[in-house]
Amino acid sequence: MLNQNEIKNTDFKLEGFIPYQLAVVAASVSKAFSKTYASRFGITIAQWRVLAAIGREPNCTASSIIEHTAMDKVQISRAVSILIDTGHIKSQIDPNDRRNSVLAFTDQGQSVYNKIIPAGMAFERKLLEIFTQEEIEQFDYLLSKLNIQSKKL
Repeated sequence: MLNQNEIKNTDFKLEGFIPYQLAVVAASVSKAFSKTYASRFGITIAQWRVLAAIGREPNCTASSIIEHTAMDKVQISRAVSILIDTGHIKSQIDPNDRRNSVLAFTDQGQSVYNKIIPAGMAFERKLLEIFTQEEIEQFDYLLSKLNIQSKKL
């Protein structure tokens, strides 16, 4: 017999749990998009996110990348090291705060980024073609609300 604090196993369905659904969709979309750049440019999902963050904010810090990519410090550090070793990005002392380093594209990294962006935009169009424009706007709105709410919790 169950007491009031116990939950029957049948009360919880993982596949219906919104946080799980979001994680599964995010992983599925990331994996699908990675097919457009992984084999062509030899970079991972984490490395792509670092490049995207630098493209968004040139001469940014690793801390800024962590904040904008929702990845942990170890993932960012590993991706940055590899991208430096492969000549995609460079690290320089921050002229505004010599205790920090800033990350920027090399010519090679900028070239790769410039080639991935159109592929990413085409991927997004293909991914969202199942929705009307109104549904896309509503989906974006709902995702923003969820993001704001999750940061409050």
